Amino acid sequence: MPPVLPLPAIPGDGPLLVGFSGGLDSTALLHALAHTPQARMRGLSAIHVHHGLQPAADGWATHCAAVCDALGLQCEVVRVYVEPDGRGLEAAARDARHAAFARQLPDGGLLVLAHHRDDQAETVLLRALRASGPEGLAAMRPLRSFAAGQLWRPLLALPRARLLAYAQAHHLHWIEDPSNAGDDADRNFLRNRVLPLLRTRWPQADAALAGVAALQADTADLLDSGDTEALAQARTLDPAVLRLDALRGLGAARRARVLRRWCAALGLPPLPAQALAWCEHDLASGLPDRQPCFDWAGHRLQRWRELLHAGPVRAPLDRAFSDIWDGRAPLRLPDGGVLAFEGALDEAGPWRVQARRGGERIRLPRRDHSHALKHVLQSLAIPPWLRAHLPLLVEPGGRLAAAGDLVFDAGFDAWLRSGHRRLRWWPPATTAPALHARML
Repeated sequence: MPPVLPLPAIPGDGPLLVGFSGGLDSTALLHALAHTPQARMRGLSAIHVHHGLQPAADGWATHCAAVCDALGLQCEVVRVYVEPDGRGLEAAARDARHAAFARQLPDGGLLVLAHHRDDQAETVLLRALRASGPEGLAAMRPLRSFAAGQLWRPLLALPRARLLAYAQAHHLHWIEDPSNAGDDADRNFLRNRVLPLLRTRWPQADAALAGVAALQADTADLLDSGDTEALAQARTLDPAVLRLDALRGLGAARRARVLRRWCAALGLPPLPAQALAWCEHDLASGLPDRQPCFDWAGHRLQRWRELLHAGPVRAPLDRAFSDIWDGRAPLRLPDGGVLAFEGALDEAGPWRVQARRGGERIRLPRRDHSHALKHVLQSLAIPPWLRAHLPLLVEPGGRLAAAGDLVFDAGFDAWLRSGHRRLRWWPPATTAPALHARML
């Protein structure tokens, strides 16, 4: 009887989409899954990404479609354009391929890839040579979140030799990519030169390196749990703002991990080492009357009082900006912010909406005299990353009616309350109203 591949239990309950290059690994995986009743019942299909990087790429797509047809499976051939960048063609192709996978994976689906133990060993070596920490050395996880579903690698415990024996026993036909024979790519160099040499001295090198990945995955999971708790303690109601007193209570190593995790959760570029060094220095020696910041890759870390903010560097609302608004439809501001009323506006406006220009005064509810807007914002602890974008609502007579939805003139506030109305301001790149001093 031909051998079988010992596949783990299929996780989840969504459809399976196999990344099918047509090479040995994905051919063996697809064949094994096609002969697994549970996989077919889950809606097994394949996707072949046509990178267009090899002269034979069209033929490979035809081959993959024919293999799937013979197995009675649907195969989606997706053409992508690979744009080389500073990281090299291999990384650019991988990004294009994963983007195609993400677009095709249905909600709750399972993307299945054919990485095996030899691939894991290569990844561990690559990460070690790049001085990666536990997360990097954990290499590829058998199961992780991906796009609208999950990514599953059921072959990580199996050596490539096991896949080759399976494919030969079942008389499978697969594609040999000629680019794999070259040593230009780092992974190819390890696969073709380094690992074969290691195996002559340590025959179980692949298994040992895969064991390193498993141990580091356990370590990363333990650290991750502590990071999650520490980050939760430092959070405010604004996801982009952390409390400095909570950060100061952490050790330097934990603090660095929390800051990296925070920025990753915000979708920001990875924090460079210089940013972490800036944080350490500023936390240790920052003065309360300073507003230091650190810029990286178009983004900014900014400390103000006992808060740390992270986000894209955005130009403030232009001081020359001025517009007339009747309030009946939301007003999109030139910096990307939005002003809108909730409630009926029978007789209202028009107002002039403008940026702060300095010297504005406002009469607050239950006050007999006006106050400098600057001092009011300071007393409310409105941070500078909000103040820079704050729109003002000015009545026809020139009286300041509102500063965003943070500060209201006494008469304007009474008018809002009398009609059960509400003025809302969304600063740039937010989906909720400004958080006022509640973030404290």
